[in-house]
Amino acid sequence: MPPKAKYTKEEITQIALGIVTESGAESLNARSLAEAMGTSTRPIFTAFKNMEDLEQSVRESAMELFGEYAKTESSDIPAFKQVGLQMLTFAKEKPKLFRLLFMSEQDHSFNFKEMFASMLGVTADKCIEYIMHDYALSEEDAMMLFRQVWIFTYGIGVLLSSNICLFTEKEVSDMLSTQFRSTLVMIKSDRGK
Repeated sequence: MPPKAKYTKEEITQIALGIVTESGAESLNARSLAEAMGTSTRPIFTAFKNMEDLEQSVRESAMELFGEYAKTESSDIPAFKQVGLQMLTFAKEKPKLFRLLFMSEQDHSFNFKEMFASMLGVTADKCIEYIMHDYALSEEDAMMLFRQVWIFTYGIGVLLSSNICLFTEKEVSDMLSTQFRSTLVMIKSDRGK
């Protein structure tokens, strides 16, 4: 019978998430995690098959945390814009987790639809619903609007999380509004052609 783990899978994941949040994904290894836990590496490999299994668990926890940021609601701001603003707040407050989720090198390239489904999941689906409902757009037009604005927002997130450029909340809000309105006008004018 294998030894009883001193830590649960969830506890180990949270400790590993703390390491990544503080020092980045490159700092997470069995030795640094065992040191943070105050144990040998045995409990890690009792709970997880290997480090890749643990890293996947950390990514899932980071995505859950990102989802919590995206849930923040305010009646003063359109729902889709709130998601973008929260993504950028996440990039600013949790830059290393932002980089883990959105800037890690992948095994292969995705087209936008594949990336949309695998990386953005439920948050992206909610955004499409918001856009369709709030702006009376078809799913196809809502997806086009989402893609254009998300790529723009992603670029700002990269600048913020990499500490390359600092924007005030008002600057970010204004840039997102301008990009959104421009794209919406383009989509609606193309519809009339």
